Amino acid sequence: MSIVGPRPHAVAHNELYRQQISGYMLRHTVRPGITGWAQVNGWRGETDTLDKMEQRIDHDLWYIKNWSLWLDVKIIALTIFRGFVNERAY
Repeated sequence: MSIVGPRPHAVAHNELYRQQISGYMLRHTVRPGITGWAQVNGWRGETDTLDKMEQRIDHDLWYIKNWSLWLDVKIIALTIFRGFVNERAY
């Protein structure tokens, strides 16, 4: 596991969403992380609708395509400043 990367999902989610969301399994091409682009943009917590999961996956795929060391530093900083004060923080 890495500090920054797409958050891992339960195996049951992988089986369910791999058929419903295009590109879902591409997120497995990188190490999972403790925090990620989706999380600092508010797409964390429960994913009780398909739309919420699609938004999370869109952010994960954007991160994978645009990865840089600077982006990881930015995500870590945003995790500190947004992650602990956001109403959706867990």
